[in-house]
Amino acid sequence: MQYVDVPGVRIAYERIGSGPPVLLLHGGLADHREWAAAQLELADEFTVITWDAPGCGESADAPEPFRMADYADTLAALVKALSIDRPCVVGLSFGATLALELAHRHPSLPRALVLASAYAGWAGSLAPDEVAERLASALDALERSPIELTQSFVETLLSDGAPPAMVETLSAMTAEFRPLGARTMVRAMAECDLRPALPTISMPTLLLHGELDVRSPLRAAEEMHAAIPGSSLTVLPGAGHQLNFEAADAFTAEVRAFLRSLRADDAGRPPHRSGPRPRAA
Repeated sequence: MQYVDVPGVRIAYERIGSGPPVLLLHGGLADHREWAAAQLELADEFTVITWDAPGCGESADAPEPFRMADYADTLAALVKALSIDRPCVVGLSFGATLALELAHRHPSLPRALVLASAYAGWAGSLAPDEVAERLASALDALERSPIELTQSFVETLLSDGAPPAMVETLSAMTAEFRPLGARTMVRAMAECDLRPALPTISMPTLLLHGELDVRSPLRAAEEMHAAIPGSSLTVLPGAGHQLNFEAADAFTAEVRAFLRSLRADDAGRPPHRSGPRPRAA
């Protein structure tokens, strides 16, 4: 990991590969390690940058108060500090909401968006009573031991058919979450409602969603797809919320095809298209 100081916080990041820049944003209770496999897969063709969000991994804690707009401004400052030119931003869960907020607040920064297992913020994708229940439950769970919390949390990230080794790997990583950083992220997600921003998203946008996702309802992805002009939605069969683990090959293939289409568009050639995509009904 390398480190850079941006206003208010020290950020840990990693950069590998060469080619057009791709910025990978992890989900809640996670850090840059969540992207280890995808990072290596894509680095043969792209410059891949991962970060630890404030309060996660090796980055410093976020100052209080800190909400989604603050995460987005911090991320924009990191992109500027590293002289990254218009990256494609790929976000998972919390990272997808952050990618949307980044595009909203800094529209000239992202070249394109990939939103996986996405919400328009909890307040933007869930009913008010569900947001309140989820927030209260999450804050209560964060008072428990890391092992106890991780066991219940990981169950919601993967489908019932996920192999035990995958469950163990994901559990070991999430057990190292930092409670203060996790509480800050949960509150940011609970308060965030990006529905008004969706029609203003002008860059190419791909939504990826797991057929068996029990954390982010498929209707949330469908609503975002309908609201973001020109976006596309692909549903990956048999996968849960943690797409980049459970459907790693399909996930990486979809991201790579999308990134290649951007390069073709930039070169003025007909864009590359992947094969038939399962769609939501």
